[in-house]
Amino acid sequence: MTLYDKAYTAKGSVLRAEATIHNGDDFRVYRRKEGDRKGRMAWRRLRRGIADLHRRAQISHKAAARYLDAFATVDDTTTLDELLQRLEQPRQWRGRRVRALRPLADDRALLSAINHGEFAINGFRNRHLRALFFPQTTDDKKEIRRRSAWISRKLRLLRAHALITKIRGTHRYQLTSTGRKVIVAILSALRSTLAQLTPATAQLTAVAA
Repeated sequence: MTLYDKAYTAKGSVLRAEATIHNGDDFRVYRRKEGDRKGRMAWRRLRRGIADLHRRAQISHKAAARYLDAFATVDDTTTLDELLQRLEQPRQWRGRRVRALRPLADDRALLSAINHGEFAINGFRNRHLRALFFPQTTDDKKEIRRRSAWISRKLRLLRAHALITKIRGTHRYQLTSTGRKVIVAILSALRSTLAQLTPATAQLTAVAA
């Protein structure tokens, strides 16, 4: 992903994002098997060259859009308190009760992890989060399964709260528009200094008075 100024003037400029795919092994295109014109359509690996150029353009456009959305300022009248109240309620997911999120406590690290910039390009998998939460590698198959199951429960939790969605035909996930808005708002508030928050608090106090 490349970012640069476009149409620069003294009054300002336009930030432009361009995505270039060098290795398309992780991307899929809906097509027939190569050389089989009457074969079954399926999601297959992106080919090199220009054969799947239309799909490369689609992927690049969507990746750039998600990347820029991650930079965008959250412009919404919803208060942080309202966002937290929604998340701190249990949900139903495929007939099962899923616990409430604890974004300011236990689940803070989880929200921060799925908001990593590199995941805005092509989403993330179970193994990507495992690498973040379990940096010490192991060859123990039982331990690998335990870690994978732990991450799977976290993914189910996030899906139940509509913060992430599964990318069709893959084992990848990406933030929903709601998830991006909520996570950016929460993390921005948590990373704000007292000096930044004091004026807003003073304004609220004045209005209440």
